[in-house]
Amino acid sequence: MNEPVTRPLILGVAGGSGSGKTTVVNKIIDGIGDDVLLLQHDSYYRDLSHLSFEDRKKQNFDHPSALETELMIRHLDALKSGYQIDLPVYDFVDHTRSEKTVRTAPRRIILVDGILIFAEPNLREQMDIKIFVDTDDDVRLLRRLKRDINERGRDFDGVLHQYERYVRPMHLEFVEPSKRYADIIIPRGGENTVALEMVIALIRGKLRYGSEKG
Repeated sequence: MNEPVTRPLILGVAGGSGSGKTTVVNKIIDGIGDDVLLLQHDSYYRDLSHLSFEDRKKQNFDHPSALETELMIRHLDALKSGYQIDLPVYDFVDHTRSEKTVRTAPRRIILVDGILIFAEPNLREQMDIKIFVDTDDDVRLLRRLKRDINERGRDFDGVLHQYERYVRPMHLEFVEPSKRYADIIIPRGGENTVALEMVIALIRGKLRYGSEKG
């Protein structure tokens, strides 16, 4: 075990699927330097290897129960105390969790990324700053199609079916209502340079205050 270090600043970036969270996260990292650990809620999808592949494809991956959020919370607690974690690795093509993990050490800033992170009370309580990326539904759908086909090996019909059956209903039930817990809402995602500059300035200020206080 490592010796405890200065408590990290924990940022949460949420928003609907395809909202531009990844772009916002990358621009925040570019703006504040290298001492950042990115934790993606998607890494904590539950292992479905006990199901047939056909049954795995039918699961609702946009419901909070699909994710092992309690493990992510334990990992955040460990990182805040200065300890390393074994980060799970998820295979989005096979819908299974790898037996391998990634040994991960704490950083000064921990960025938590995911569509449902504000919908989980015990998870959002971990965060010092909560940012919601707000983007029009049609733009999000197009981005989701492109990502799942190009990056996750899905077919067009399958992605569209999943969106209509699960993604949109779960967005309306869980993601959109969780926006009210955000400290900052960024319209238009990564295209909103003014909002991003303000967020980066806020984070730098928090870091300076923490250093002076320490």
